[in-house]
Amino acid sequence: MTEPTYQIRAQYTDSTVTVYQAYAPEIGLPTAREGRFPTAWQRDRMTWIKPSFLWMMYRCGWGTKEGQETVLAVEITRVGFDWALRNACLSHYAPGIHTDQAAWKRQLRRAPARVQWDPERDLRLGALPYRSLQLGVAGEAARRYADEWIVRIEDVTPLATEIHGLVRAGEFDEAGALLPEERSYPVDAEALAHLRRSSDR
Repeated sequence: MTEPTYQIRAQYTDSTVTVYQAYAPEIGLPTAREGRFPTAWQRDRMTWIKPSFLWMMYRCGWGTKEGQETVLAVEITRVGFDWALRNACLSHYAPGIHTDQAAWKRQLRRAPARVQWDPERDLRLGALPYRSLQLGVAGEAARRYADEWIVRIEDVTPLATEIHGLVRAGEFDEAGALLPEERSYPVDAEALAHLRRSSDR
């Protein structure tokens, strides 16, 4: 079956959804150990969270890129994630969604969250013909993310390293079997109407 171009795919439970981030060890390791971000983590900066494990692997190079050596799986409440989606703005101007660029810029200034849709990735980290969501949180959204939404944080760097090793060895079935199970995330279409064009759903 053909995948929808714009669809959130994530690992989730009845009450939580897992997103991924990658940090330098001085941030990532204490975060995983304590289950919360350390004081060095800056709440006034935008931080990007990604429900797609393989998109995170593409972004951080399987945890090999400088400053992204520690890969975190951050389990957050679905209530918080859904709030961020409802209050997000696209990170770029899109005709058919925004009336004009001035309206988009006004919305962007007010919104505590931003959304980008980037090509999803396969095990070789090649681009797929459908999109993966990135969610940027700042201001109120970043504070809520750090202080209210987090349920659990796990260092999944060893998993990333193991899967990467299997991919490099050409053992794709074994690598694929270790991937987190990501499914279509159940969100009301109206909640995403301001983040994707109706022709692309």
